[in-house]
Amino acid sequence: MRISERLAAKQTFSFEIFPPKGDLPIDQALAVAGALAADKPDWISVTFSAGGSGNSANTLAVAGELLKRCAIEPLAHLTCMGSERADIDAYLAALAAAGISNVLALRGDRIPGREVADFAYASNLIAYIKHVAPEFCIGAACYPEGHVECEDFELSMRHLYAKQQAGADFFVTQLFFDNELFYTFREACTRHRIKIPIVAGIMPFTSAKQIQRMAFTCGATIPAAVIKRIVSAGDDPADQARAGLEYALEQIADLAANGVDGIHIYTMNRHEIGDAAYDALLACGYLED
Repeated sequence: MRISERLAAKQTFSFEIFPPKGDLPIDQALAVAGALAADKPDWISVTFSAGGSGNSANTLAVAGELLKRCAIEPLAHLTCMGSERADIDAYLAALAAAGISNVLALRGDRIPGREVADFAYASNLIAYIKHVAPEFCIGAACYPEGHVECEDFELSMRHLYAKQQAGADFFVTQLFFDNELFYTFREACTRHRIKIPIVAGIMPFTSAKQIQRMAFTCGATIPAAVIKRIVSAGDDPADQARAGLEYALEQIADLAANGVDGIHIYTMNRHEIGDAAYDALLACGYLED
């Protein structure tokens, strides 16, 4: 089923997992996927290496097994930075052959020393997929605080509108830690005539070091409430991870109460994070058992 159809019918709940890189076996990723499938998500997204060189075959393998073994709709990531049209054509053909009809079209990280090939922006990739393979449902990334490489928020919003006009069917946000910034972003989307569904992406912080890295790489604001949780947790790694999960569950409950189109959990391949999110959404009535 196309994810856009599910979003049109209900508030959704989904997960992200990542496959191994290179020639490593996919068994661990499949075990995580199988455990998460018990939580009955609407879909599970499977990540993809920038440039298509690191784990694209494993992305396809894990996504295919999700559909075959677990009867869970996969959302296969696809990055275009460093990719040529022939690479994209081959990957789309392989997805279609596996019965996969949903793709998350991303630019991907810039690759040092590698020139841009046929696609400079995600909107270029989205338009290309829409042209050559219109049967695919296309998701795209959005950034509640603006893209980290774009200092002008209004320009970032115009880029988002360009993705919609190129053919994106829905958006999934980058991680954020301040729900109020997300709600402000939703209002900005309305002003910029963005009408497709926006799924909120949530990643629990696991340590002080990890959240600092996320803030640097993603440009996510760390609110005072998070800093207080980290300080209260002290130096114990388990306490820091517990504080991060508790904060994320509070975020999720608040999003559910404020009419979000969908909630997407960045699990970091830890099924217990997905299980906790599922239980929290059952408790607040967002999901039905």
